[in-house]
Amino acid sequence: MKRSYTAEFLGTFQLVFIGTGSVLLVETQQWSYPQLWIGLAFGFAVFLGIMLFGKTSGAHMNPAVSIALSIRGDFDKKELPFYLIFQFVGAIVASACLATIYPDHPHYGDTLPRIGNWQSFALEFGLTFVLMLGVIFDFHSKSSIWQAGILIGEIVGLEAYFAGPYCGASMNPARSLSPAVFSGMWSHIWIYLIATTLGAVGAVLLFKRSK
Repeated sequence: MKRSYTAEFLGTFQLVFIGTGSVLLVETQQWSYPQLWIGLAFGFAVFLGIMLFGKTSGAHMNPAVSIALSIRGDFDKKELPFYLIFQFVGAIVASACLATIYPDHPHYGDTLPRIGNWQSFALEFGLTFVLMLGVIFDFHSKSSIWQAGILIGEIVGLEAYFAGPYCGASMNPARSLSPAVFSGMWSHIWIYLIATTLGAVGAVLLFKRSK
């Protein structure tokens, strides 16, 4: 097994464990300013993943990003199925750990639309579009690992902070699918699988046209 696959498993695991774990923590402990802590947790988890695994696998930690990069030509299409498998498995294992820690919780950090299905779809599309523009900028400018970690982590953290209360601010199909495996909340999962992927791919297609 390639080191890059293990890196994607571990990177996505820690992203979901820290990020969705923060959702459960602030809810059970009733912290003040919960969305601020959740945004910081997701931003830090992305930063940490890039710092630890950026040189090994690119630290995608997100199936939508991997799909978009493969379309753009920055990522070998032959590697794509394996990246997706290890990302989804890493996310599911993270949610399994959280389900063990919080066995009586009604959900495990699920992303749910609170402003209507299509409004949430549009917001998730836009959030992932902006995230992918940051990833493209990182590739185009050949940023250092530190610069990439700060940039992408900041984007994810800020978007999770301001958009989380409205649509969950997923930006990542694996991040949304994994909690649903244990909570059984499947009715809105299509939003977070489709909108995020289309948002990332849309950013790639726009960038190609603008070159």
